[in-house]
Amino acid sequence: MDYRFAICDDDGDYAEYIDQLAARWARQTGAAVETERFPSAEAFLFRYEERRDFDVLLLDIEMTGMDGVELAKTVRRASDDVQIVFITGYTDYIAEGYEVSALHYLTKPVNEDKLFQVLARAVSRLARNEPALTLELPGETVRLALGKIRWLEVLHNYVTIHADQDYTVKRPLGELEKELDNRFFRVGRSYILNLTYIQRVTRTEAELSTGERVPLPRGQYDKLNRAIIRQI
Repeated sequence: MDYRFAICDDDGDYAEYIDQLAARWARQTGAAVETERFPSAEAFLFRYEERRDFDVLLLDIEMTGMDGVELAKTVRRASDDVQIVFITGYTDYIAEGYEVSALHYLTKPVNEDKLFQVLARAVSRLARNEPALTLELPGETVRLALGKIRWLEVLHNYVTIHADQDYTVKRPLGELEKELDNRFFRVGRSYILNLTYIQRVTRTEAELSTGERVPLPRGQYDKLNRAIIRQI
């Protein structure tokens, strides 16, 4: 399964060190991990408002500007799924960690083995928490986490699910729609969009954060915008 890690620390050298450890953990476990580094809470939130697709947030507490605790509270108001790991040189913030359901505290200097244990717990919890579609494909069954699905489209009797790769199944779109959650919105007869991936909407199309463009049928522009506002 693919995972997206965010590392937020105003110490660039330390953020790079955590990034290297995360990459080493991915190599050892065979996990596919993509990381992004952010020098401040504000920088992270700017990115997060565009696309809420991070699985794990490795978060320094003591930062200039907004601190890590306030950032964690902001993130938690938007999502219960992100696994938050605090990284700090102090133990004064444990109570705040309970408030935002932090997975763990790691004290600096971060021990490699300890970080690896925490990352294993994080992905285990993600696997339990994330609802998924079960797709019966030729020769295999794929369990696809809903958060990885960007959009679905129907052509004749087949539906293609666009995620880390494309999966095509012979099932009615309406049947698949029942297995999705409130992150998804159907536009017309042919498309279902994951609202968290939408970056821009015009009268004729929805542009996703991946650069993909999905055509909007007539009359769907206002409905889609209202769905996005409700989801924020």
